[in-house]
Amino acid sequence: MKTIYKNLHKASLAMLTSAALLCASLQVSAAEFTLPAYQKTVLDNGLTIYLMEQDEVPLIEVVAMVKVGAVNDSKAGLAEITASNLLLGTQALEREAFQETLDFIGTNTNSGASLEYSFVSASLASKDASVVMPLLKDVITAPALRESEFTQLKTRYLAGLERQKESPRAKIGTFFNALVYGSHPYANSVSGSVSSVSGITLSDVKAFHQQWYRPENTAIVVAGDFDSAQMLKELKKLFATWSQSATSASKSPTANTLMVKVANLNKARVLLVNKEDATESTFYIGGKGIKRSNKDFVAVSVINTILGGRFTSWLNDELRVNSGLTYGARSRFSSNKDAGTFLISTFTRTETTTEAIDLALKTYEKLWKAGIDSDTLESAKAYVKGQFPPRYETASQLAFLLGQMFVYDFDESFINTFSQQVNELSVEKSKKIIQEYFPKENLQFVIIGKAEAIKEQVQKYGEVIEADIKDDELVLP
Repeated sequence: MKTIYKNLHKASLAMLTSAALLCASLQVSAAEFTLPAYQKTVLDNGLTIYLMEQDEVPLIEVVAMVKVGAVNDSKAGLAEITASNLLLGTQALEREAFQETLDFIGTNTNSGASLEYSFVSASLASKDASVVMPLLKDVITAPALRESEFTQLKTRYLAGLERQKESPRAKIGTFFNALVYGSHPYANSVSGSVSSVSGITLSDVKAFHQQWYRPENTAIVVAGDFDSAQMLKELKKLFATWSQSATSASKSPTANTLMVKVANLNKARVLLVNKEDATESTFYIGGKGIKRSNKDFVAVSVINTILGGRFTSWLNDELRVNSGLTYGARSRFSSNKDAGTFLISTFTRTETTTEAIDLALKTYEKLWKAGIDSDTLESAKAYVKGQFPPRYETASQLAFLLGQMFVYDFDESFINTFSQQVNELSVEKSKKIIQEYFPKENLQFVIIGKAEAIKEQVQKYGEVIEADIKDDELVLP
C-alpha cells in the first residue's frame, strides 16, 4: 500500500511539475507574442490594402472593412440592411449562381455592420483565390441590389426585429446606449426598429452604398497562405478602376462633440423598460467609458478583469457563487473611435431585483473602498496575458484585427507592447486608473422587467424614465 501511495505521490508531483512548466511556457509565449509581419499599401485611388502571410494551412481570409456604420444611418438599420444585401449576387451573377459558385468550392462568406464600420469577409482555400477575389471585388464595388432579393431579405429581417421585442438581452444594449449617448449618433441602433426598417427602400440602400462604399473609405485585408507580391499585383489590377468619390464621405462626429454629450450625465437615471410577462429583471448599470485608442486601454482591461471580466471576478463571486442571485454577472468597457461606455450586466428574479442591484453596487464600490491588493492584481495580470495570444491565433482573427486598426486608429504597438503594459500596472497605478476611468457618480441604470412590480423600489437609484420593450422608438426627456 505504501508503494502505491509513493507511486501516486510521484505521479502527482510529475503532473504538478508538468503543469507548472506549461504555465511558465504560456507566460513566456504571451510575453513574447508580437503581431506577425504585414504589408500595408495605399493605392492611388485611396484604397488601403493589408497583406499578412500565414502559411500554416492552405487557407486565405479576406476582410473588406468600410468606415461606415450605424452612426451614418439616415434611417436606423440602413448600414446593416445595406451590408446584408451585398452577398445576394452581383450585377453579373444572380443570387443563386453567385452562391452556388462559392458553395461548390467551399467558400464561406459573411457581411454585417456595427456602429462605426461595415464588413464583408470570406474564408477560402488558397487555390481558389483567382475565383473568389473577383467575386468579392464585385460584391463590394458593384453588388446586384435587386428589388426581389431586397424585398425577401427585408421581410426576414423585420420578422427578426419582431422577435427581438421578446428578448431583453437583445434589446437592452440599444436602450443603454440611448440613455448614455442621448441624441448623439452613438445612440443609434445598429439593427434599427420595425418602423425605421419598414421605411427603408432599395433606393436608400443604393444611395447609401454609393456614398460610403468608396476606395478611400475602405481597407482590403488578406491573411493566410499566399504570395504577397502576387496578391498585391492582383488586387491592384482588380480595384484599379474603382474610383474615388467627387467629395470625401462625411466624417463621423468629432471627439469634442461626442464628449460634450457624454459629459452631460449630471444625474443618476433609471430607464425602466416594462416587459409585462417577465419573471426576471435584466439590468445594466454604468456610464461613460473610454475610446478604443486610449493609452490606458490595456490597464483598464486588467482592472475590469478583476471586477467582472472572468468567471472568478468579484461580481460573479458575489452575485452568483455567494448569493445565488443570478447565473452570471459581468462588467465590460465597450469602446468606439471617439468614446465608449462602461457597464455592469446581469439578471435576476423579479422579487430579488433591488437585492441584486444593491449587491452589484456594493461590489463595484470595492474598487474605491478596499482597492486592489497585489495578489489579486498579479492573478489578473497572469490571466490576461494567458488569454491574449489565443485571441489572435487564426488568420481570420488577425485579418479582423488589421481591419479594426484601420477603423479605430491604433497600431501594432497595442499587440507588441501588450505584456509590457500589463507588467507595468502596479497597485498604485491601478488606483489612478480606477479614479480616472471607472464612473462613480451619476450612474445610469437600464432595467427590463415587470415594471409594476419593481417601479417603487428602483426609484432610489435615480430619476425614473419609463418605456416598454415593444416600443419601436425610445424618446427620452
